[in-house]
Amino acid sequence: MNFAQPQQRITVAVTAFDPISQAGIASQLRYRPEVGLVEEPVDAAVVLVVVDRIDDQSLQAIRAAGRRGGARVVVVATQIDSRDLLTAVEAGCCGVLRRVEAVPERLITAVRVAVAGDGTLPPDLLGRLLEQIGRLQRDALGPLLTPGLSKREVAVLRMVADGKATSEIASTLCYSERTVKNILHDVTTRLQVRNRAQAVAYAVREGLI
Repeated sequence: MNFAQPQQRITVAVTAFDPISQAGIASQLRYRPEVGLVEEPVDAAVVLVVVDRIDDQSLQAIRAAGRRGGARVVVVATQIDSRDLLTAVEAGCCGVLRRVEAVPERLITAVRVAVAGDGTLPPDLLGRLLEQIGRLQRDALGPLLTPGLSKREVAVLRMVADGKATSEIASTLCYSERTVKNILHDVTTRLQVRNRAQAVAYAVREGLI
């Protein structure tokens, strides 16, 4: 007779700057069969860091929690906006919940997702986070486009975007393959991207091709 194996509990530690907040979040999880609460973050697979807002003290706590035993860090914050969200992610957290949303089911979901290597973010802030990241990338790479791409660079990138091989591009544009490779090397170097695919992606995003 085969018996189902009991589900292994996910070890979770809750850390906060005040004992009331810590006890409140811990009480939401204490009797859940999916998790096992531990006292020390070093013993946990996931650490829930409970804060009022993302400030210097909170960022230190996020970084410290992630360093202790390599735990995944989920932040439970009373107040958070898109800028705070980016800062928290950069500090090492893989998930964020608002305090008002930290009901048992949402906490369990965030813990499971964190253990799986993914992240949980407030849906209304996720879009703003992506916009902010894109804006930072454009600000960083924008000056590199001055005075812009030449006509032949644009022509080559368009054909790369169409999936053409180097030999096909050379034949169509009446260049040597070495010339095509040199053009692509110059573009990727100037844009400070790793390869031709990233160069194409950047050119498409900026409306250059």
